[in-house]
Amino acid sequence: MVVAATSSREIVQGMSMANGAGSKLEQRLRAEITGDVMFDAFSRGRYATDASFYQIMPFGVVAPRTKAEALAAMAIARDEGYVVTPRGGGTSQCGQTINNGLVVDVSKYLNKVVSLDVEKRTCVVEPGIVLDDLNRQLKKHGLRFPVDVSTASRATIGGMAGNNSCGGRSLRYGTMRDNTIAMDAALADGTELHFGPVERDAAWPNVEAPGRDLFRDLLALGSREAGEITDRFPTVQRRVGGYNLDALTPNGPTNNLAHILVGSEGTLAFTTQVELKLWPLLGTKVFGVCHFGSFYEAMDAAQHLVKLKPIAVELVDKTMIALGRDIAMFRPTIEAVVRGEPEALLIVEFAEENQDINLAKLKQLNELMGDLGFSWNNPPRKWGGVVDIIEPAIQASITDFRTSGLNVMMSMKTAGKPVSFVEDCAVPLPHLAEYTDRLNKIFAKHGTSPTMYAHASEGCLHVRPVLNLRLEKDVKAMRAIAEEAFAMVREFKGSHSGEHGDGLVRSEFHEQMFGPRIVRDFEEIKQRFDPQGTLNPGKIVHPPKMDDRSLFRFKPGYKVEDFKTELDWSAYPGAAGGFQGAVEMCNNNGACRKLEGGVMCPSYRATRNEKDVTRGRANTLRLAISGQLGPDALSSDEMMETMKLCVSCKACRRECPTGVDMAKMKIEVLAARVKTHGLTLRNRLVGYLPYYAGFASTFAPVVNLRNRSKFLRWALEKIAGFSARRDLPEWRRDTFAPNGTVFGPEGGPEVVLFADTFNRAYERENLDDALSVLIAGGYRVHVPKPTTGTRPLCCGRTFLSAGLVGKAREELDRLVTAFAPFAERGVPIIGLEPSCLLTLRDELLSLRSDETAKAVSAQALLFEEFLAREAAAGRLQLPLKPIAPKAMVHGHCHQKSFDAFTPVQKILRLVPNLDVEVIESSCCGMAGAFGYGADTYDESIAMAELKLLPAVRKASAEAIIVADGTSCRHQIKDGTGRGALHVARVLAMSLGHRPDSHSGPGA
Repeated sequence: MVVAATSSREIVQGMSMANGAGSKLEQRLRAEITGDVMFDAFSRGRYATDASFYQIMPFGVVAPRTKAEALAAMAIARDEGYVVTPRGGGTSQCGQTINNGLVVDVSKYLNKVVSLDVEKRTCVVEPGIVLDDLNRQLKKHGLRFPVDVSTASRATIGGMAGNNSCGGRSLRYGTMRDNTIAMDAALADGTELHFGPVERDAAWPNVEAPGRDLFRDLLALGSREAGEITDRFPTVQRRVGGYNLDALTPNGPTNNLAHILVGSEGTLAFTTQVELKLWPLLGTKVFGVCHFGSFYEAMDAAQHLVKLKPIAVELVDKTMIALGRDIAMFRPTIEAVVRGEPEALLIVEFAEENQDINLAKLKQLNELMGDLGFSWNNPPRKWGGVVDIIEPAIQASITDFRTSGLNVMMSMKTAGKPVSFVEDCAVPLPHLAEYTDRLNKIFAKHGTSPTMYAHASEGCLHVRPVLNLRLEKDVKAMRAIAEEAFAMVREFKGSHSGEHGDGLVRSEFHEQMFGPRIVRDFEEIKQRFDPQGTLNPGKIVHPPKMDDRSLFRFKPGYKVEDFKTELDWSAYPGAAGGFQGAVEMCNNNGACRKLEGGVMCPSYRATRNEKDVTRGRANTLRLAISGQLGPDALSSDEMMETMKLCVSCKACRRECPTGVDMAKMKIEVLAARVKTHGLTLRNRLVGYLPYYAGFASTFAPVVNLRNRSKFLRWALEKIAGFSARRDLPEWRRDTFAPNGTVFGPEGGPEVVLFADTFNRAYERENLDDALSVLIAGGYRVHVPKPTTGTRPLCCGRTFLSAGLVGKAREELDRLVTAFAPFAERGVPIIGLEPSCLLTLRDELLSLRSDETAKAVSAQALLFEEFLAREAAAGRLQLPLKPIAPKAMVHGHCHQKSFDAFTPVQKILRLVPNLDVEVIESSCCGMAGAFGYGADTYDESIAMAELKLLPAVRKASAEAIIVADGTSCRHQIKDGTGRGALHVARVLAMSLGHRPDSHSGPGA
């Protein structure tokens, strides 16, 4: 008998027994499955949550390599008495992808395009393929799949089918159901069937059993219940609740049996393939950003705007605008698009094949807004108007902001967060203004306020009241709001599930929405497909109570014991503030799982493991600090394995809209590890590099023998863990050492040159050339010496990477003392190595909060940032000459994180006749000492091979390869044999310096 968790009590019982390591289930899976089999507590914990507020610990997790392995895993689980939950990206809002049995992750391996028919505009795909990945493959054929959900960078097609996803442009293209032609799936007993269009009067004896009997029974139910279905099913397009019984009725839109699986949330069958309807690529388009002085006016206007037949009308409210202004990556978009202080925006999108038609519609939109009484300049009328957006780059930035709406809302650094439960109710457009107005009054009645955004074109808003679900009073408020809101939705003949499905949140309310007879039909469908309740129980039928706190992520008794952190986390105030609050900012929406664009998360892109993504690490940290992974979990071996492939790229600091800064969190983990386990030899050698750099330089020829001896390579790998397959940086005797010297013309503008340890000891030519460029620009350059001791100044970066936070603080104290006199009089502090210089803008302020440290931090600029600022102000005069036809530029991760990569491009474009091309790459994979590790070498190369190394190999011999990061240059050299240059060297070459010169003003 399968352990089917059909109630909250059974689910909780399942959690208590979910300690699957060493079980018979695990043993059988390991014997029969070549994919990933995960039964340890840390791995299971990473699959215990989705993007909802629930948490259920699974018994085990498997990522099968093939369809056959997926079905074998399901059969083994069934034999051993465990339920099975299929999972794609794990981004569901309602708890659909969590359960107490075996989770089958299809996203890692089952992600291929099986076939493509360009002429018929169809394709067949495996369930784990990500929407953006599919569309990248379709683009070269002029096609796309149009159900453009906001989570397109990580949502899988199987998950979208299971949820009946809609997307922002469903007004034109329909829902997932409308674009699904057929599905292949296995029933719980292993029977494989093809679900697709059927003729009701077909000769059933010609259909193979057992599909014949099942299909006949389904259509018979549709005939029997046709009247009830017509009476009880909401007629709004965005109805995704329950099972799609209307697909079975004689007078339904289609008799496509695949549509009974669409929206079934993995409760009826295990999908193995999906056949999709494809559409031509969107061509040119225009946006009209309609501004409104009141939210009610915006909602009332939506019904009129859709008459112009746009492909989308999307809402952005004042809360989202305000939060967007506080997020670096979205601030320029807000500044470019938003006029004044609107209460709401409606972004109206036109995308006809002919741009003249789009422009004509945009003109009509402006006229319509005027007819509705909205005017920028006429005070007696309503305030508002339209901002026309024709430029594609700004359109793309608006789309990025809009589709990031959920994570933008979740970026609130407070104990209360916007909570999804009345998230996506859909009502007919004529009722939208009244619905939202009354909904706001419900929220106010219960002491909260909402965030609202999304799909105004179809009466479906993403509405989230701000609540703290750690508090019983807020949980009670949630329950009351749900009951009152859903009653109002029924009054307006809408749907309580308009996009994000049912899951654990809304399934309980189906009887009120559809009536008891339809709910019994749902139960009959479930019984007919899955009589033992094997597949994803507790969703759609026989659900637990939505407000059962035993199923919450923050259960009663959830607590994090106080512990002393090494860094300052005071930016996260409130009841769950500090380090705990920072960790809990992760809402599991999975933006870090994207495979293209930006940098985040490079290790996941290489491995596709949940363990190696920012979300997985944040979940593990949350479980560890709250005691759910046992004592001392924060400093355990399992935690170190979790953090092992985090390269501290800081991409999540910028690209995670909720601001999860995993690089900073990793420092705390490493510090905790050092306290309990001490230092490894490798970490000691990495951390203390600034201490022994002078000694190593003195004996450079001897120390460098390691790179020339197979035995020494082997020995150092065995003793200290440095890969024998990788050359270590070459020490040099002629280090850069002009401490306390001043260069350049007297009276010239003052600057400080920060000579970091890496460039000082390994690549002094970068500092020499930077000094030459600054002198040529007329600057008076100071190279300060330490005020204490003779050892050169250092930012402490190596100590931080080893968890030696106290030693890093000592180094930064020395540096601040030396630089303070300059910073206090506004002298720029210029550095070459991004990871070092940007430590002064980041970790320094987490270690020191005094005014002196803040002054130094405020003056810290990368070499290219300083020059770009000077050029923009008209103060930079350099006699640059042509040197090469092209420069291929790779950005250091920290440059990108701090929005400091654009200045590199601007400065290179000052070189005459130089075509500057950016390599669209994530992390280079070297990441300081990471790429030198014997245990991380393969992953380091895998990260580089995703984009960077192939691009460098394709570059012409005449092209200059530019990379400002020491690690990046080494990775490029090791991986391609081509040398890469710091931008300072490129400018020096353009000034007439020889590119191989190792001497300069500082010699």
